Amino acid sequence: MAPLLLALLCLPWPIYAEDDEGERFASVPLLPLYKQECSACHVAYPPGLLPAQSWRRLMSGLPRHFGTDASLDATSVKQISDWLGKHAAPSAYGAWATPTEDRITRSAWFGRQHNEIPARTWKLPAVKSAANCAACHTRADQGDFNERYVRIPR
Repeated sequence: MAPLLLALLCLPWPIYAEDDEGERFASVPLLPLYKQECSACHVAYPPGLLPAQSWRRLMSGLPRHFGTDASLDATSVKQISDWLGKHAAPSAYGAWATPTEDRITRSAWFGRQHNEIPARTWKLPAVKSAANCAACHTRADQGDFNERYVRIPR
C-alpha cells in the first residue's frame, strides 16, 4: 500500500490557486512557446482564466486578435491550442461561464474580483486598461495573481 501511495504522490498534480472568494482555478507552468509568443504583446494569461471554447475561438482568430495580426505557423497554433485546451477553466463552473467576446476582463469572475477598483483607475496612464494585469499585479508575468502582490497605481 505504501509504495502505491508514494507513486501517486509523485504524479504531476495541478496546483490550484484560490481567489479571495474561495474560487479555485488550476495554475500550471506556462508552456514556453505560449509565453514567448503571447507575452511579446501582453501578459501570457494563465489558461485557467478562460474556458476551452474561448481559447479555441481566440486561437482560430489570430489574424484578427483584438485588432492585431498575431498569426502563427500551424504547428505553433496546434501546440499552443492543445495546451490551452488541456489547462482551460472547467466550463461547468458558473464562475467560468464564457465571457462576452471571449475577454477575461468581461467575465463574471473578473468583475467580482475587481469590483472595488474605481473606473478612473483603469484610465490612469500606468494602467491604460483592465487587460493590463501587470500594471497592478506585480507577479502577473509569473502567473501569480495573489492579492498580497497587488500594487494599484495612484
